[in-house]
Amino acid sequence: MNDFPRRKVLKATAAAGAGAVVVPAVAAAAAPGASAVTETSVSEGYGAQCAPAKLTGRIVRPEDSGYTDARLGWDQLFSHYPLVIVFAQNTQDVVNALTWARQNDVALRVRSGRHSLEGWSNVDNGLVIDISELKSVHIDAAARVATVGSGLNQLEAVTTLARQNFAVTTGTEGSVGLAGATLGGGFGFLTRWLGMACDSLIGAEIVVAEDGECAKVIKVDLNHNADLLWALRGAGNGNFGIVTSLTYKLAPLKSVTYLTATWDGIGDLHRIFKAYQRTAPFTDNRLGTQLEVHPNQILLFAVLAEGTPAEAKKLLAPLLSIDSPKVTTRVGNWGDVYSKFQTPIAVEPANWKFYSQFTKKPFPTKAIDVIASFMGEAPTDDSNYFVQAFGGALRKTPRGGTAFPHRDALFYAEPGAGWGKRSDQPGVCDPLTPKAQAWIAEFSQALRPYVHGAYVNVPNIGMQDWETAYWASNFDRLRKIKVKYDPRNVFQYDQSIPPASH
Repeated sequence: MNDFPRRKVLKATAAAGAGAVVVPAVAAAAAPGASAVTETSVSEGYGAQCAPAKLTGRIVRPEDSGYTDARLGWDQLFSHYPLVIVFAQNTQDVVNALTWARQNDVALRVRSGRHSLEGWSNVDNGLVIDISELKSVHIDAAARVATVGSGLNQLEAVTTLARQNFAVTTGTEGSVGLAGATLGGGFGFLTRWLGMACDSLIGAEIVVAEDGECAKVIKVDLNHNADLLWALRGAGNGNFGIVTSLTYKLAPLKSVTYLTATWDGIGDLHRIFKAYQRTAPFTDNRLGTQLEVHPNQILLFAVLAEGTPAEAKKLLAPLLSIDSPKVTTRVGNWGDVYSKFQTPIAVEPANWKFYSQFTKKPFPTKAIDVIASFMGEAPTDDSNYFVQAFGGALRKTPRGGTAFPHRDALFYAEPGAGWGKRSDQPGVCDPLTPKAQAWIAEFSQALRPYVHGAYVNVPNIGMQDWETAYWASNFDRLRKIKVKYDPRNVFQYDQSIPPASH
């Protein structure tokens, strides 16, 4: 089995300045006309008297042969039929699409990696603005800064930066869009060392709605629209506008040690879980870990930045000393390691359901009993319960602050179920769907006494207090920023941030 069961760069051009490297990102994705994220002309001339807009870019409509592939998301539990999908090739295409949608009174959604876990990046009978083909990259090695097109997925970002021995925090699944992950917070194996993905975000280019059914491009950083930068660091994608490029502060990273440990069965769950929550959130900040509980095994995954296998094993000794797990280690460039633990989408289940939770205190025995009980009745072998240790650098807030509020969590937790086979004709009800959905609903409810809050990138559709669960006391400030940048609530979906009342 894959040792991580969860979920060609073109030749660099000449440097534009000392230490700068321009990388047009991933060859397979560099569509004709792909955006150069340094565009400036599009930010001029979009006042209230804008002319009637025309859609530009790669346009896909229902009658086109590629429509089915263009409309489907990663999670085939959801199946929508948009009126038109615009794959933007540059920022101007985004401006045109947003203006067109407003002038024609058409519902719109923003999409990047297609991993929206409730299907909210798609819409029936509306316009989907897909930014996944905006894939250019500019790396200034001397300044340790990278500006990337918002269409990169996490695998493309990790491998491109790693070729220059740099990194930022990303999630673990490579096919997830970098923009969506970052804008909701973003965490993974490097979180305890580098903080959240949004902590490294120091700037953005974003297309916002303007008066007169128009659109304009604005620059966001600590000196320009700093309030919006704060919001983009954790509010979630698609709330204020359409981000077309992101600028990150980079961290040097030459190599990592990747460790996996496997215990057969779940009989040792109590001992392993208790040792994990005593160890993982408090150990060396360079060590990031995930613990997964499956119906028939327990898995530990760890990444030690700039460390050796011996160091990793020593740091994890309280866990690895329990019973006799199978342990493997690998040392290498972060991009190479990251690439090798990816699971191809084609072999993943078609349907997924997750529930996000955080905890501030170690789980008592009763909570671990709940995990053991539900995993013993899991609907499929692809169902799991996983936790990711927090602490370390995550406790520090970057200059300018962030909207992400869960910095005091001990760990993030998530029950999840996967089932069904992938198809180009989704929408037929899988007989396992009711069972899987009921299982995860009951599982998450049983853990409620031991957890708090939720993660906006893994939305909980049935949660009554989702506003404060995602953003805690930051919600009112986010609503005020929404009034400033999107007073007409052009960007909305089921759990989007509403403008504050005047």
